[in-house]
This record gives sequence, structure tokens and C-alpha cells, in this order.
Amino acid sequence: MKRPPPAPADAETPVPHLVRHAMLGTVHSSHISPVFVGRGAELAALGEALSRADAGEPRALFVGGEAGVGKTRLMQEFLGRAVADGAVVALGGCVETGADALPYHPVSTALRSLRRRLGAELDAAIAGQEGELARLLPELGEMDRGRPETEGRARLFELTVRLLEHLAANRTLVLALEDLHWADRSTRELLSYLLRALTHSRLLIVATYRADDLHRRHPLRPALAEYERLRTVTRLELPRFERTEVRRQLAAIRGEAPPEQVLDRVFDRSEGNAFFVEELASSILEGSPGGISDSLRDLLLVRVEALPDEVQRVVRIAAEGGSEVEFRLLATVTRLAEDELIETLRTAVGAAVLQPSEEGESFRFRHALMREAVAGDLLPSERSRLSRRYAEALEADPTLVRPEERAGRLAGYWFDARDPARALPAVIAAAAAARGRHAFAEQHHLLERALELWDDTPEELRRQAMRQGVEDGLYMAISPDAPGDFLDLLAAITVAARLAGEQERALALCKRALRKLEGEPLRAAWFWLERYQLVRDLARSDGWDEITHARKLMQDQPPSFVHAKALTLAAHWYAVHQPTTTVIETAQQAVELCRATGAEITGLTAQLTLAWLTIHSGDVETGLEQARAVCARDLEPGNAIVLLRGHGNLSTALHGIGRYAEAVKTAERGSGLADRHGLPDTASYIDANLAESLIQLGRWADADEALDRALGRRGVSVRIRALIAERRAELALVRGAYDETRRRLEESESSNTGPYPEPQHTLAVSRVAIALAAADGRILDVRSLLDTAVGEAIPPGHQRYGWPLLYEAAAAEARARALAVAEPGRAAAVERIRKAMQGQPDFAPLWVAQALMIQAELLTAEGRDATAHWTRAVAAAEQLESPPLLATARLRLAEALVSQGGDGSRQTAGELLRQAEAVARELGAAPLETEITTLAGRARIPLRQADGQTDPPPTPAAALGLTARERDVLRLVAAGRSNRQIAEELFISPKTASVHVSNILAKLGASGRGEAAAIAHRLGAFE
Repeated sequence: MKRPPPAPADAETPVPHLVRHAMLGTVHSSHISPVFVGRGAELAALGEALSRADAGEPRALFVGGEAGVGKTRLMQEFLGRAVADGAVVALGGCVETGADALPYHPVSTALRSLRRRLGAELDAAIAGQEGELARLLPELGEMDRGRPETEGRARLFELTVRLLEHLAANRTLVLALEDLHWADRSTRELLSYLLRALTHSRLLIVATYRADDLHRRHPLRPALAEYERLRTVTRLELPRFERTEVRRQLAAIRGEAPPEQVLDRVFDRSEGNAFFVEELASSILEGSPGGISDSLRDLLLVRVEALPDEVQRVVRIAAEGGSEVEFRLLATVTRLAEDELIETLRTAVGAAVLQPSEEGESFRFRHALMREAVAGDLLPSERSRLSRRYAEALEADPTLVRPEERAGRLAGYWFDARDPARALPAVIAAAAAARGRHAFAEQHHLLERALELWDDTPEELRRQAMRQGVEDGLYMAISPDAPGDFLDLLAAITVAARLAGEQERALALCKRALRKLEGEPLRAAWFWLERYQLVRDLARSDGWDEITHARKLMQDQPPSFVHAKALTLAAHWYAVHQPTTTVIETAQQAVELCRATGAEITGLTAQLTLAWLTIHSGDVETGLEQARAVCARDLEPGNAIVLLRGHGNLSTALHGIGRYAEAVKTAERGSGLADRHGLPDTASYIDANLAESLIQLGRWADADEALDRALGRRGVSVRIRALIAERRAELALVRGAYDETRRRLEESESSNTGPYPEPQHTLAVSRVAIALAAADGRILDVRSLLDTAVGEAIPPGHQRYGWPLLYEAAAAEARARALAVAEPGRAAAVERIRKAMQGQPDFAPLWVAQALMIQAELLTAEGRDATAHWTRAVAAAEQLESPPLLATARLRLAEALVSQGGDGSRQTAGELLRQAEAVARELGAAPLETEITTLAGRARIPLRQADGQTDPPPTPAAALGLTARERDVLRLVAAGRSNRQIAEELFISPKTASVHVSNILAKLGASGRGEAAAIAHRLGAFE
């Protein structure tokens, strides 16, 4: 779309100063400048952003400035131009008071505006997701119930982004948000997600905020700093008018150029603030008896005090009603007849004190500064009395406001009325409504307010309010007959604080509650389980002590969902840390207790845990069938996250026993379902598992694609990013990209380490680190890493991670057998590995093959014949689904045969090497291919033949790219000779020997003599 050039800086755009309203008719106002003055640079920046969005580059602009400087007027001018250019505009404003009781208000208002404009098109885009998006747009119908809290919030954000992307796919969409300094935390977090998520759409976000309101601890300050780091975000600061611009503004308001004396007084008094210029001009035009007031607050009140008494009364009542007051609500509170109120409002609008909303059903002050001045002029008793009248009117007729706003508005009115007995039930009801919309920060704030009101409220009212709140979904009751007492309130605040990310506050509440719960085992156990989640989130414990406390409290107690949850968490803890056969009974008890207490969702988690433990006990088929049965259930809002994680767990279980093809199929299904349900973090977790199996199947390009997809999703957590980095480290390792391997390992370890790491991560990362150290020739580091990873023994039940780790350590010992530095401690290292193998389950064919390969490598490290073991290992690997594993086993068998000698052995070795080389070449497994070609060169075995003839491959030493003399020097370096000893043996000077060594290190890319020797030995250059 070709856009007109931006208006020059001195352009003056005519702005109508007539207000047309369905209820009021046409209202003339002479207080507002009919000309849009200046702001050329800012309009140009907004126009440029709109052009880029129009070209498919989503952009965001944040326009800041002091109150009254002209942000709203600039927004109106720009949006008018955008609409004229064919863009669709959705406008939403943050509310000045009670924002925490009205979460997502600006977004909801904007979506409502879009629905009015797009109608059926928006409804079609939402189809199938109405239950979730109803949290933002209640007109869509009933909200989905039962969805887990944090995942439900992530899904809400994701579906919102998808909706906006869809609507902005074939048109330019401008999402305008005003007064962001008043935004609730949930709105800020949704906006943050939106800014990061949008990559390809025709969406422009424009938001305004008061810069002078952003004190040091204002929550928008860090948010703006975070937004500015994004390349799609621009921040504008709107300056005050200069003298020439004030002159033009006064001329437009007065209808003639102002006298210099008037201009001087207005400019000096307003200091270029556009709103105050208008107010001062109005004061002069209307001949204010006091002239220009010395107080800006008094100046704003001059306009109101000049109105008829009845109009002043309505304006003062409106000021206490909030940022915007509905006509019917205002009529009820003012007790005026409809016609009388309409005439009164017509006068207030004509005086530029009030203005109608876009929908025409409510009214607001023309500027928030004026509302603040009017409200501030009321006596405290007046404000309380008016708040009570608003609350009583709303209780008598709930239809006076939008349904989604009723609870929040009522809570605010009763709280401001200073009536704790009426305020507490309203605040608790508003908190329950906020939780239903996944606005956890706002729920937490409201419940903290309830805590303030608690002691001043009669006991029976407190109990009724809490019981009603629990019934409305405030939090999941600890027991069906919840007493509704102070501890129930603490429980609700604890959950809300945890979900809002306020773990320290939640932990403090847990401690406070537990001190009061002597003799109440059920509720005490519940708080211990909350504490379990908190200490894990804060990385202060692995949670076992908290689970143990809860289980002890539940002994000899009647069945309850708390006991079922405690058993389920215990079984899960065992599955992660000690998945032995002895804990299957715990998982079975958890499944049975969940069934008995009706804890369906917790029961699904318990069933998956039982399946995992059953698989690792050796009863593979039974465990797999249990897991498949859970994953085959229909997805519903309440169970989706558990079933989708079940797909991830099942795929990794299949991978662990070598059933890679089925693991891929399971992961692909789970990832697709998670994507369709708007759960990107879960989809990326499953894709990371998918990549792991694709690597073993030799589908490395597909693994790259899966990992790119996993990392490219929005909303991927730090923990899943670490898992993706772990998989990429593995891919880089097998490709020989060792620098990348190191970088990916650092990424993974930075997120997974902590005081209580899980073996499934530490063992996997240690395996890659050991392989990397072996590739660098750092055999002593290999041994140290093995000791750290294994400790006294591989943790029980972690054989799927233990076997590959032990193989890498054994292979490192075998490859280092010619290194002088490896000789001391070799016997102990070999024995260490053999000891770690003892007792490791090998009921899976994959583990049998890995055990045979480890035994063969250890024999090689000891200088013993490993041919028989390698023969059995190859036979075992041929029954598996892993081309890389089979190629490695064939290479090692060929190596053993070449060492054995004989024509028959040489012929068999040649066939094995050709098979392995074909796989390595196709995969791009550079280290494996190098070892194969090196062995073939040393043994004079052709890898590819044309008519039975081929030139023999270069010798390994020649393949290093060294001169004959450098190869002589390297041979002596590898034997451990010093520069002086090399010089004596080759009849050269020590200085010349030093030069040769430096050249060798540079050509090999080695960091020192030891690494150069390791490279030479690894390639068999002098064997």
C-alpha cells in the first residue's frame, strides 16, 4: 500500500470540535483546539512503523510523555490517518482505578472493538477456542473450567497471539492501548508475550503511558526497558510544545492570533503542556473572575465550578464512579430521570469536562487530570458515601455494568466505602473471578486486600464469604466441608502467590499456616505439599522432606485427595531419582487412592508414573500398554497437559529401550496435539525428545528441523531451552563440531544445574562431556568426569542413561591406550567402569548390545583381544534400529580383525569398514568417517572400488597434512620426547625442534603437545 508522505513538522490538521452522539445529539465545544498542531516528527515515526507493518513486519511503538502533553490527541490523529489508509484499528484503554479487579481490561476492550468491526470473520477465527478466549471476551460464552493454572494461562496467551496473527494476515491491524501506566500485571505480561511472539504479520501495536508517573519502583519501568531490547520496538518521548506551537494552538482556540502578553502568560504558566494551554485559554476566554489561577488543580476545577449546580453534582458523582461510568449506572446513582440526565450530560460534554465513550453507552472525563482534580476535591466522607451508592446500585441491578466487570467494580466500590462487612465478600468474589481468567497476580492482590479486611469482618460473614469463594473457584478446597476460616484464606493466598510468581510470599504464608495447624493433619499435609512445590521452584530442596512430612500426617487418616496427591508426588519423586522395583507399590497405591477419592487428573499422573516404573522394572510390555492407554484418552481442558506430557514420557521411555521408530511416531503425534492446543512449551519438550530418537535413527536433518521448530516457538521455558541445547550438543558431537558442542553444553548446564539436579539430566550431559574430552585427548578429564557423574554407582533405575555413559568412558580408555599420560591409573579406571556395570539391568536388547560394546572396549584398553566380544556386539547391534551404533560396532570389529591379521580377517574387516563408511558418509559423522578412513589407510583396505581397482588411501600420517620432517617430530612428541630429546634423535637444534612443534600444533589445531599426541594416536598415525 502506497502511503502519502508524513505531514511536515509545522502542519496544522483541522480537527472537528463537534461531538456527535446518539443519545446527546450534536454538541459543540469551543474549549478544544480544532486544529492539530505540530508533532510532525512523531507522526512520521508512527507512519513509518505503519508502513513496515503493512509490509509484513510487525512493529510496536510506545509513546511516553507527561500528563496533558498530548498523547491521546496524537493517537487520535494517527489512528484517523491509519483508518483512512485502510487499516483496521482496535482501541483499548487501561482503567485509572481498580485495575487489579479488572484484569486484561484494555485487551478485552480492543477485542470487543474488533468484534464489532469484523463480526463473523472474528467469530470464525475464534471457532473452537471460545471457551479459552472467553476469559478475555466473555461475550463468547462460558469459560473452559478445570484447566491447570499455569498451562492454561500459557495457552490463553498463545491463542490470543494466534488470533491477532490470523486477523492481521491479509490486512493491517493497529492495536492501540492507552494509559499503559495504569495497566494491570496480567495485561503487561500478555503484552510482553505478544511483543516476543509476533514475527510475520501486519500488526502494529501503539501504546501510550505517562512518563511522569513512572517512579523508580513503578512496574512499567522494567517492562519498558525489557520491551526496548526487542528490535521490533521503538520508544518515543513526546516533548512539550514550543512557543510557536503554543501560539498556533491559542490562535485555533480563540479564532485569532493571541496578543503577545497573553501568549507570554499562557506559555510561561503552561510550560508548553498542551492540555494546560487549552485550560488557560478557556479561562481567559470565559473571563474567569480570578484570572489565571496560581494552582493548576484550581485551574482544572474552574471549568467545573462554572457549570450549573446540578451539572456539577453529576460531574462529582461521575468522578467517584471510575475511569468510565455507564449511563444507566450514573442515572441510578444520581437519581435523575433519563431526559434530565441527558441534558445534564450534554452541558458537561459541551464544556469539555466529560466525553462519551466509543460505544456511546458510558461517559468519561475528557482528561484523567480533570477527574483526579474533581475526585480530589471531594471530602473523604463524600467519597465513601458515593462509593456506597455505586455499590448498592450495582448489587440491586447487576446488569448496570458488563458481567465480567461486575465483581471487580463491586469490590472496588465497597472497599472505598470503608465497609469491611460488605467489602470482604465482594473482594473474595472478585478474586475468584480473576482466577477464572488466569489473572493470578490480580487474584493475589485482591486476596491480600481480603487479609486486610479479615479482622474487621464478623466471623459468620467471613465463613460465608470464603465458602462461597471456594464454590466459585477461588481455589481447590482442601476438603469438601471447608470451614471457611482464616487458614482457608491463607491457603487461597498461598496458591495465588505461587501462581503469580511470588514464591517467597507463598513460602512465608505456608510457614505461618503450619505454625497454626497443630492437630489438623489434613490441612497441614496440604500446606506441606504446597511447600514442596515452592522449595523446588526456589531450588532449595528436591522436595523429599516435604513429601515425607505430608505422608506421615496422612497415615491412619481417611482417604482424601491430599493423601492421593502426596502418594503421587512420592511415586514421581522415586521415578525421577530412584526408579527401582520396590517403589512400584507406592505408585499402585497412588493410582488406587486417586480412583477412590475421585482425583481424576492426579490419577492420570499416577498412572503414567506407574507405567514408567513398570517399564524400568523389566515388565516392559505391561508398562508400555499402561502408558499407551493414558495417552489414548480424549483430550479435555482439565487433562490436556497431563496427556500431552504423557506422550513425551512415553516417547522417551521407548527411546530408552531402543524402540526409536515408535518413539518418533509417539512424539510426532504429541507435538502436533500440543501445537493445536496452544501449548508451545509442551510441544517443544516433546520435539526435544523426538530429536533424540531421530539422532539414533540416523535422521539428523530431521532432528535439526525438530530442534529448530522447538526453539522457534514462543513461550519456551528456560528448562526446555536447556533440554534443546543438550540435544544440539549431542548432534554437534557426532558431527565433529566440537566448539559448538562445548557452547551447547554450557547453555544446557547453565539452566539444569543447581543444588538438586536430576540424574536424567546430569548423566546425559556427562556422557556428552566425556565424549568431548575423549575427542580432545583429555583422558584424565574423562576419568574425573566419570567419577563425578557416577559417584558410588549409577543411580538405580537410570540404566538408559548409564549404559551410554559407561560406553563413552570405556571407548575413551581404549582410544588412549597408546598415550603415556593414560598409563598411570588405567587399571583402576577400567575396574571402575566394570564395577559400575555390575547390577545394571540389561533386559532391553539395546542395553545388551551396549554392555557387549563396553566389555569389548575395556579389553581393548587392556591390550587384550576383543574380537569375540565385538563379533557378538555387531550381531546384537544388527537387531536394533540405530545405524550410528551399528556403524561404530562394525568399525571396532574391523579394528580388532586388522590387529589380529590374516587374509580372512582382512577381507572381513574390509567389508565391515565399507558398510560403516557408507553410513558415516551419509550421516555426515565426520569423526566416525575419519576413524574409518584412517584404519582403512593403515591396513591398505580400499573403501570404494571401481572395477576392483583403486589407489590405496593415503597413510594416516600423510593425511594429517604434515611434512615428512614434521611427521618425524610428531612421532617423537607422541612418544613423550622433549624438544631437546627430539633434537638429539633427529640431529637438529632444539630451536628447530621447537619451530617444528609450533607448526605441528598450528596445523592440527591442537592447544598443546598432549592434545597433538592424542590426535595422532586417535588416528593411528604411527601404528
